Amino acid sequence: MKKPQYFLAALALTALLLSSCAAGTAAQQPPSEAASPSGSASADGGHAAHGSSTSSSDPSGGPSEASLMVCGDETMGNVTSILGLDSAPHTVNSWANSTFACTYHMLGGALKITVQEATDKSTALKYFEAMEALATDAKPIEGLSNLGFPAYETADGSTVFQKDSMILHVDASGLPEKLGPNSITRTEFAYQLSTTILACWIEHP
Repeated sequence: MKKPQYFLAALALTALLLSSCAAGTAAQQPPSEAASPSGSASADGGHAAHGSSTSSSDPSGGPSEASLMVCGDETMGNVTSILGLDSAPHTVNSWANSTFACTYHMLGGALKITVQEATDKSTALKYFEAMEALATDAKPIEGLSNLGFPAYETADGSTVFQKDSMILHVDASGLPEKLGPNSITRTEFAYQLSTTILACWIEHP
């Protein structure tokens, strides 16, 4: 099956943006510090200057370093770069029920990225399959475009990937239909951002 052209372009963009992973990961705090309920910089994935954080009681002890990446400097830089923004957007993040959520507030609307942390890979796959079954007009992302992971997208601007015990959900449905200097769709943007995050996870497991 022929893949949409934007998949190939996004994969190329991912390779170009990978250099930000090393610098961004170095700025991350250890997960034990990130679990602090005080709303410190560590809880904001090293990006407290751009947003705020909230937390709730969670027996798992706090988000992993991989989860914190979605609200960290490297993802912030990728959002700003892909959309051609003049300044970094404000973010708000939270940790509850083993799910880390980061919302990027922009003039055109909000982008929400969540990472659900399951106890193991098989449990994560069950969660992923349940999400896919409930999603409206979900389309599997297949072939090289899924980077070897279970994945699907929706027409309203969401992509979901399952990697190991984590489920990454990039929801751009709250943004305008066309985005950035290249007028990409919300779904194209969600896919591009998802693959840059996954590339960082692969680069720094």
